This record gives sequence, structure tokens and C-alpha cells, in this order.
Amino acid sequence: MDESILRRALGWPGQYWMLVTMWIRSSMVYPMSFLLNLVSTALITVGDFAAVLLMFSHIESFGGFSLAEMALLYGTTSAALGLADLLTGSIERVGQRIRTGELDVWLVRPAPAFIQAIADNFALRRLGRPLQATIILVLALTHLPLDWTVAKGIVLAVSILTGTIIFACIFVLGAAFQFISIDSAELANSFTYGGQQLTQYPLSIFGKNIVRAVTFVVPLAFVNYYPVLYVLGKPAPLGLPSWIGLLAPLVAVVMITVASLAWRGGLRRYRSTGS
Repeated sequence: MDESILRRALGWPGQYWMLVTMWIRSSMVYPMSFLLNLVSTALITVGDFAAVLLMFSHIESFGGFSLAEMALLYGTTSAALGLADLLTGSIERVGQRIRTGELDVWLVRPAPAFIQAIADNFALRRLGRPLQATIILVLALTHLPLDWTVAKGIVLAVSILTGTIIFACIFVLGAAFQFISIDSAELANSFTYGGQQLTQYPLSIFGKNIVRAVTFVVPLAFVNYYPVLYVLGKPAPLGLPSWIGLLAPLVAVVMITVASLAWRGGLRRYRSTGS
């Protein structure tokens, strides 16, 4: 069967997996190099939590959170960002493709431009961040004195999925903005990597305006903060109901809709460089 026909038959998940598999095979040509890159990526992210450990060597709680609770915040947001970066992070380089005219090639291929954008140069070494975050998350869960229920377990598991979707949508929104302002990749990074730095701490330590912004404008608080508050049985800020963390899946659906419309709008706006 012709490859283009096969890709259309498989649909976009199959197309994405075919492209990703190609890049994975490429990275595995030198397995030792891949392993070193994976370990180095994990070690680099260790520094984020090392700062938390250093802080708790002098204090017992921070913003009403113990060390184990802070580890839960860190593990959930870092895992979500790591998975989003792994699955869609390559899209942040779309501005380079626009500048050089390489986006034209994507538009004439049988696979959607979006699938090619998120699979472009797929880097399996990025798995280092979610792996390191998972270790922190497991350690946090073993040290939390919680009365676990099925509902709490589901909320925590779903929060990682919805957090991944929210971060991925922010990556896509940043890429869509690059159709207007080509050299704006760092703007998206301030909401993704910067957002992870923000949400690894209790939002109660920030001003109310920041909490409102990450709740109602860029919903980073739904990545992990509100779901974790529900799991820990802590009150939500701004007088919001304690069950607001249960709305994370709805927020993820809204973000998917907004990101999809933004990406399509960017493609419609695109004009070839003619190169």
C-alpha cells in the first residue's frame, strides 16, 4: 500500500506515531549517547526540587504546605510539563519553519501540518523530566498522611492528564502566535516552563491578582494546584469552592478548543515566504 494512503487510513494518531517512531529509531542509533542525554535531562531538573529541599532545611512549612505536600505539587506539575514537552514541545520551533519557508513543505504533505509540527525532531530524551518527577511524586505519596479515597486517587491521576493537556495547549497557542510574531517562542516558554516554576509552589504565597490570572486568564492553577488542594483537603483561595479542582477536565476541553481555533487561524494567516 502506498505510504500516503496508509497514513490517511491510520488517521492522525497513526500518522503521529509513524513520525515519532522514525525519530526514535534515529535517536537509538547511538544508544549510549541517548542514555547520557536522558540522564542529563533528568539531573538538570533535579535542581528545581533541590531548591525546595534546601528551603525546608530551615523551615517546617511554606505557604501552609509541608515538604511532602510541596513534593506532591512539584511532582504533578513537573510530570505534566514533561509529558506535554515530550509529546508536543517541538511545535514551539514552528517560527523557524515559517522564517525559512520550510512550513510550505509540511502543507503539501499528506499528514496535517499540526501533526508534523508536534512530531518534528521528536526527542525521547525529554522523558527524563517526567521520570524524575514521577520518582518525587511516588516519594511524596509514601510520606503523606492522607486518608485516601477512590475519588482522591482518580482526581490526582486525572490531574496529571489534564495538566499535560493544558500545558500542551499553551505550547500550541504559543506556536500559533508565531504566525503573527515569528520570534516569540520565549513568550510561550514564560507560560510553560515559567508556569511550571510557578505552580510547584503554593499559589497562596502570591498576590490575589496573580491567583486570579492563573485561574481565569491562563488557567495554570488547574494544572495541579486546585486538584492537589482537593486531594489534601485544603481550602481554595479567592473564596472559591473546595471542589473547583474537579473542573480541571472541563478547563482542559476549553483549552483544546481555544488552541485548535488559534492554530487554524494561524495557518489561514500564513503566507509563504516564496523561497
